[in-house]
Amino acid sequence: MAETVALEIPARPDFLALARLIVAATAAADPLLPEDRIDDLRLAVSEACTNAIEAHQRVGSEQSNIRIECRLSPEQVEVEVRDHGAGFDPDVLVDHPPATDPARLDHERGLGIPLMRVLTDEVEFRSTTDGTTVRLVLRVSAVRRGR
Repeated sequence: MAETVALEIPARPDFLALARLIVAATAAADPLLPEDRIDDLRLAVSEACTNAIEAHQRVGSEQSNIRIECRLSPEQVEVEVRDHGAGFDPDVLVDHPPATDPARLDHERGLGIPLMRVLTDEVEFRSTTDGTTVRLVLRVSAVRRGR
């Protein structure tokens, strides 16, 4: 049986720390998740929330809240971040040079989605004209295998 913690935060950067804290505390309730994996999730959630805040700012809906749901089950920790921005297609994002390429220094932005993909076991983007939901998953079985 999954336990769910839900949080709604204003679409403002000063609430990012609260979102990270709540997600990390929920994930830490699973004794099988090591601290470094919880840190990975914390950073991935921070990136997803930052993107959500920026999506709200682009459409002038800073007054709307971002919803964060963290579900803890014996198999995984799943976090969904929902915004009310214009939506986007992650498959059409422009690729930047690899982090080791000096040309990467010419790009200040664009690491959020690649970071989410590297730091979690699964990332899913569902986008509509009413906003985007980012689903991030850490599997407990991946921890047992020594991911």
